[in-house]
Amino acid sequence: MSKETIESQTKRYQFLQTELARLEHAYYVLDDPLVPDAEYDRLYRELLEIENRHPDWIRPDSLSQRVGGTPLKDFASVRHAVPMLSLNNAFEDADLVAFDRRCREGLNRQQVTYAGELKFDGLAIALRYERGILVQAATRGDGSSGEDVTANIRTIRAIPLKLLGNNIPEVLEVRGEVFMHRHDFEKMNQLAAKQGEKEFANPRNAAAGSLRQLDSKITAKRPLSFFAYGLGVLEPNSWLPKSHSELLDRYLQLGLPVCSERAVLDSIDQLRQFYQAIGLKRESLPYEIDGVVFKVNAFSEQNTLGFVSRAPRFAIAHKYPAQEALTTVLGIDVQVGRTGAITPVARLAPVEVGGVTVTNATLHNEDEVIRKDVRVGDTVSVRRAGDVIPEVVLVIKDKRPKHTSAFVMPLKCPICGSHIERIIDEAVARCSGGLFCAAQRKQALLHFAQRRAMDIEGLGDKIVDQLVDRNLVRTPADLYRLGFNALADLERMGSKSADNLLQAIEFSKKTTLARFIYALGIRHVGESTSKDLSRYFGSMAALMDAKLDDLLMVNDVGPVVANSLVSFMSESHNREVIEQLLALGISLNQEEGSVNVDLSGLTFVITGTLPTLSRDDAKGLLELAGAKVAGSVSKKTSYLVAGDDAGSKLDKALELGVNVIDEEGMLRLLGK
Repeated sequence: MSKETIESQTKRYQFLQTELARLEHAYYVLDDPLVPDAEYDRLYRELLEIENRHPDWIRPDSLSQRVGGTPLKDFASVRHAVPMLSLNNAFEDADLVAFDRRCREGLNRQQVTYAGELKFDGLAIALRYERGILVQAATRGDGSSGEDVTANIRTIRAIPLKLLGNNIPEVLEVRGEVFMHRHDFEKMNQLAAKQGEKEFANPRNAAAGSLRQLDSKITAKRPLSFFAYGLGVLEPNSWLPKSHSELLDRYLQLGLPVCSERAVLDSIDQLRQFYQAIGLKRESLPYEIDGVVFKVNAFSEQNTLGFVSRAPRFAIAHKYPAQEALTTVLGIDVQVGRTGAITPVARLAPVEVGGVTVTNATLHNEDEVIRKDVRVGDTVSVRRAGDVIPEVVLVIKDKRPKHTSAFVMPLKCPICGSHIERIIDEAVARCSGGLFCAAQRKQALLHFAQRRAMDIEGLGDKIVDQLVDRNLVRTPADLYRLGFNALADLERMGSKSADNLLQAIEFSKKTTLARFIYALGIRHVGESTSKDLSRYFGSMAALMDAKLDDLLMVNDVGPVVANSLVSFMSESHNREVIEQLLALGISLNQEEGSVNVDLSGLTFVITGTLPTLSRDDAKGLLELAGAKVAGSVSKKTSYLVAGDDAGSKLDKALELGVNVIDEEGMLRLLGK
């Protein structure tokens, strides 16, 4: 090979190393992909091809070294030149107040500035860089020595194999946490379940187990991440900035990932506020934490305070209450939600989780119970996150008693006895009782009375709650049997309010077939579908007797909607409620406007404020003419009806070349 060719390939190899490192940093650290995955893969394959031709060119910081190497027999021991100490914990506000007092007294200061950051629930690690190249990684171990996991750490793409920039010390030992994002953990466990492999109890165990694999090729397949938050060995010491917060800023410049949830705090009140603010957003964070960490910010002040026993005096971990605990499943019942959703619920031996005594935990749905194989008598790990309903995370199958039975979903609703059905491709099973089921009654009544349905003004949540709780109303038909005395006796309901509500109920009797169909709350049957059904069948009797094939002839009605209608109408109690409503004087003959044109096949989007019509009125007129009204502009949009302050939808329509008309233009299309 010629000298020119060698030089050309050398330059190309150096470019690929630099470019791929830049792309990885943007993707894994900044969460800002710069190129499509296919382009990254193309460059990476080119790098491998060059290394195959020139294996002697491979450097420790080459990205090809992330894939893992030959399995180890065991981990070598690494002695920490600077011990990896634990932090003292604060569990109550008094502990935090005492920490602040000790720091102020130790520094002889009235006020101390702290750095606040998160306490990640992962595995502490020390990364040693020499002249910017990662040469060693070790676990915390006992604080004095840990395990050499360099081969495994190299597989984590969030950790740079080579630091960025020119301001790099001779030796830099970065302390931080290896962890796993929640969504990555869930995906990994789902895949393990499908393959019949062992599932991890939580992201922390998953991260620790992944990092301690003797075969680094296994670690390479695990979705591990990393945040830097501390410092070990440093040479020369003159590189050190003045404060901890400045150190983390400098880490970012070197290409090291640092958590953005951090702050500089100047008082005990600000420490409390940081703890509370992070606590409120804790469950929305993409990773798990078990507390926050407060450190005296200035390194000079940290040195003055020093250490006590095996912990620094200048730092403390303020922990949140534990969120997981072990308990026993005493039974498995099913609950019926307001929309008919059937949820299996584990009845538990009482256990304290997150500061609250837990006796029930959701099992979500039938598939989850089967996947986790939860059985009565099992010992389970229960998790409670903030105000979220507790859930069973994992079954400890080693503790399972003999002769347990797998869970079987009941066939009938435990509340009303209606059939429980599960539509294809849906995870949730539902009670088909609809209007009849007590568990669904309040939601059904509120839907029935809403403005776009029967439009019973004044029938809100608080009144519906009282009507149902006092057993005055069991089905929507009972609304039309209510008398003045029953309403006037409700809390916060005077004579005038009772009269107004009775008038609204009476007025609602005059409606359209489309509104009535929508008011019934049939699953998957919205306003647009109700109008299509009204136009096609023309009467409630015809719709009630429609067969599956008849329903499939209706515009935009597919198998899911058709099956839902058949199921609803097949329940005798649903038919009985409909017949009662009609017998009580509901008239379905009133028409809401009329049009003499057919706009079938056209799609409209309405935006902005129209001069004389509300959006709902405009939508109603278009749908009456057979048009479809969508919520967003796309290439399939036929017309955008634009009023004042049209905004981004107008911009999108102009960009796509969609016809833009005003209210007057829409009315012309409707022949008005």
